[in-house]
Parts: sequence; structure tokens; C-alpha cells
Amino acid sequence: MTEILNRTDAPAEGLTARISDSPTGYTGVDGDEQWAAEIRRLAELRGATILAHNYQLPAIQDVADHVGDSLALSRIAAAAPEDTIVFCGVHFMAETAKILSPDKTVLIPDQRAGCSLADSITPEDLRAWKNEHPGAVVVSYVNTTAAVKALTDICCTSSNAVDVVASIPADREVLFCPDQFLGAHVRRVTGRENLHVWAGECHVHAGINGDELAEQVREHPDAELFVHPECGCATSALYLAGEGAVPADRVKILSTGGMLDAARATRAREVLVATEVGMLYQLRNAAPGTNFQAVNDRASCKFMKMITPAALLRCLVEGADEVDVDPETAAAARRSVQRMIAIGQPGGGE
Repeated sequence: MTEILNRTDAPAEGLTARISDSPTGYTGVDGDEQWAAEIRRLAELRGATILAHNYQLPAIQDVADHVGDSLALSRIAAAAPEDTIVFCGVHFMAETAKILSPDKTVLIPDQRAGCSLADSITPEDLRAWKNEHPGAVVVSYVNTTAAVKALTDICCTSSNAVDVVASIPADREVLFCPDQFLGAHVRRVTGRENLHVWAGECHVHAGINGDELAEQVREHPDAELFVHPECGCATSALYLAGEGAVPADRVKILSTGGMLDAARATRAREVLVATEVGMLYQLRNAAPGTNFQAVNDRASCKFMKMITPAALLRCLVEGADEVDVDPETAAAARRSVQRMIAIGQPGGGE
């Protein structure tokens, strides 16, 4: 069936026969122990390391060699001894891994796994915006395509966005893209008036709104709040703290990596979490004595969930889907990412 199967007794054939495809992803295979054993066997045969984003399905996280945010995983990919990287996340994340590991083979289990935030600004959009503000410094969130990174002066993560913007001379205009909520957070913290923010958003994070947060706070008055700065409710969380509805020390605006650090340190019995629901699995593993509850339990990214057990099995059997980035684009994008890494604190991620 494939090069991999020709080199073995092909026990995967029974599993692969169950795989079916649809516009929403590959299905037909359960993420059970048989599947996990086969994934690990095939990864070893292919000389691959498996990376899984924090928002992935629990079975995908459990079988992965490394779990984390997109940039930290891309840096792990660059340092890994394996020649093949299987990135269980959305497409721009696999692109970033390829940018930092140009000589390695990078696979994504389903190339249709896109990102509404990355799609909210195109290279054409950014070129036009730059023309309106000649001389401005472009700061792009890592949740962007390689082509947008290539037009960027310096990238940022949600954990170091404030530091990145603060490193830019105060008299320089800054174009911040694509997430309007993260941009608003940076502007609020830095007080920078010459920071222009693109009106993009992650549809999942934007859907976690202030009214839902306020209702959850009323129902759970003793809970801490872990809020991702991409969320539409981030401003509401700070407002609630300012009004005294929640003690200020209980409101934490955090990246996904920051949430894990805070989970390990918290003494709270209950934490309300405003981000994609896949993060709850990692938080509960990190602090099993704490009750983590989603502010919005419908906040699930359909693109992240396209990386199914069936998709990962297909990926390792067929060597699909390979992600490539034009070398010139990759070189320019790599410079913007490396400038960010030089600022510091880039591993806590988006």
C-alpha cells in the first residue's frame, strides 16, 4: 500500500480500511489502545516525532511526543533529531515548523485544517495597510500564514506581545495584526497611541463574550479566571476586576503556556477558563485537584478537531499531507520569527 507498509507486516491495514473521508475530516477510527500502539510503531518506522497543540483531541495529545503551543512546538521540531515532523494542529502552525526546519519533512494530518484568525489578513491586505503607513513597524502574531510573516518586521506571541511592542522606539508607528483583542490588550498595557490594530479575530475566541463571563462569575463567585487575550471577554474580565466583582488577583490574562504555569501554581478550588475547550485537558492533568470549567463549553475549533485519530493514522501510513513553504518566503518569515525570539520569552506561546 505504501513504502511504510511494504517494510512491515502491515498490521495497519485493518485500521486503514475503516478510514472514511468527508469535508469535515477523516473518520472511522477510534483513538483506542490498538490505534495508539500502531501510531507509535509507524512514527518510529517513519523516523517521525509527533507534535500536538494544546487544543487537540485528548487521544491526539496522549499519543504525541510533545504537547504545547504552536511556537514552542515549532522550536522543538527544529531541535528534534527526527527528520520528519508530524504537526497535529492547524496549517499555519505546520508552516511555522517548516520555516524553522527547512530541511525536514513536515506533515499535517489534514491540510484542510485552516484557521479563521490566520485567514483574517492576507498578504495583499498587509501590503495595502503598509502603504497607508509608510515607515511603520509591522508586528504580526505568530497565528498568521508564512506569506504574512514574510511581510512582517517582527512576530510575537500572546505572552511576549507587550515586550515586542515595547522594544520598538516610541516615535515609530506600529501596525499590529491580525487579532484585534490581543492588539487591544497590548495597547491597554503599553498605553501606546501610535499602535494601529487590524480588525481580525479567531471566531472561537471572539465568541467567548463578556455576558457569558459575567454570568459564570455570578454562578462561581470564588473562582479564579484564566482568560486568553484573544478572547472577546478579555476587556470584560478586567472591567469586572476594576468594579470589584472579582478580586483583581483572581483575574489572569494568560497565553496557553501561561495557563499551564498558573494551573500548577494555583491554590484555587475552581477556575473558569476562557479559551478553546481543548485546553481543559491539559489544565486538568496539570492540576487534578482543581475544578477547571469552560466559560463557554461550545468554544471548540472545528479546524483543530479535524486532526482525528483516522487523520493521524492516514498521515503516518501515506506520508500525507506534506507542508512546504517557498524558500524565499520562508527566509523572510524566518527573520521575523527570529527577531521575536531575540526579544525573549517566546516559548509560552499563543
